[in-house]
Amino acid sequence: MMENVKISFFFLRLPIAISLAGHGLVRLPKLQEFADGMVSNMEESILPSAAVLGFSYFIPIAEAIIGIVLLLGIQVRYTIFAGLALMALLTFGSSTIENWSAVESQLIHAGYLMLLFWYWSDKHGTTSHHAGVVSGFRTSESDRAD
Repeated sequence: MMENVKISFFFLRLPIAISLAGHGLVRLPKLQEFADGMVSNMEESILPSAAVLGFSYFIPIAEAIIGIVLLLGIQVRYTIFAGLALMALLTFGSSTIENWSAVESQLIHAGYLMLLFWYWSDKHGTTSHHAGVVSGFRTSESDRAD
């Protein structure tokens, strides 16, 4: 039974992990071009160009790391949280230029990550209501997927 849970969780992680890793890895070889394009796309934004430029260098690295770590199943809960935080930041940025199609894609990624977290927490018992639980999350359990 437990082996089936591990296998199903791997295949549930697989699409979102590949999507995130792919987004990051294809941009890394052309990082400068990607960053310049982001600054250009965000010209109408309320965000300062310097902040956009800095974040533009961070995005592909974060996407690649989150995707790869999620694929490997290491520190799953924290990796999902990192992915959700990244999606929140991307959604905010896209909203400032009214790029609603990008917002839609980012919300789909966030929804998938939440589904993944729900599945993971259901299988790891992190939503129980007993001692050691803070805001629905255990503070002392290992986050490894296996």
